[in-house]
Amino acid sequence: MYDPITMRLNADPMILSALKEDITSEDVTTNSVMPKARLGEVDLICKEAGVICGLDVFARVFELLDDEVEITLFVKDGDRVSAGERMAKLRGDIRTLLSGERTALNYLQRMSGIATYTNSIVKLLEDTKIKLLDTRKTTPNNRVFEKYAVRIGGGYNHRYNLSDGVLLKDNHISAAGGVKEAVQMAKGYAPFVRKIEVETETLEMVKEALEAGADIIMLDNMTPEVMKEAVLLIDGKAEIEISGNVTRENIERIKGLGVDYISSGALTHSAPILDISLKNLRPIS
Repeated sequence: MYDPITMRLNADPMILSALKEDITSEDVTTNSVMPKARLGEVDLICKEAGVICGLDVFARVFELLDDEVEITLFVKDGDRVSAGERMAKLRGDIRTLLSGERTALNYLQRMSGIATYTNSIVKLLEDTKIKLLDTRKTTPNNRVFEKYAVRIGGGYNHRYNLSDGVLLKDNHISAAGGVKEAVQMAKGYAPFVRKIEVETETLEMVKEALEAGADIIMLDNMTPEVMKEAVLLIDGKAEIEISGNVTRENIERIKGLGVDYISSGALTHSAPILDISLKNLRPIS
């Protein structure tokens, strides 16, 4: 759940931007059919089963439009919901309910879809000690929402942004002149509290990362056979992360390799939305 400070500092500016994108001057359709304020209620209905996420953000959309809107929630983030389930009731000026509907649902559907997809993969890893990580492959200006959804789904966040940790990828290594040089330069520059992770694509790069003293070695886009050799080579001298086109459909082939982490950009860039609607709008006065 978002605390009030996090909401105001991080979420509110993004939500307001989304509302401004959808309402540049007025909601001409709503103003046509509802020229004056009128109290009404509407139900939040889930149209398919999944893990709900983003209820605070959903509610905040309406609160930023009108702080008199009342929202009664019947579920909480992380709950599994069923098709046809009534998850909330909204009460307020019908004009606000209509104007905020699409933006609020966009957040809730997207976040719930990510949480649902993440949870489906987490369940495949239940018999292991592997932590499922997200990546920075997020929708611009929506990272705060999407990474939160990964956590609600049972996954873990990799670094939040470029200021959050050292991850030496192929182009960093090329710029530095090699794995050894890149690790040495990172150790000389980065604060000692930060771990240094190196992305490797070959067994030779794995050896170089080990010799340079990398804390975490990422095995990127390797075949299962090469990954097995890499794990034996590392032999507990560094933490191991597997990455590269990892999805729900192919994770079984790698979960028994004895690694610490599996990261997947698909958690945020390929998760389908969860179908959710506002239904049964009714005037009450």
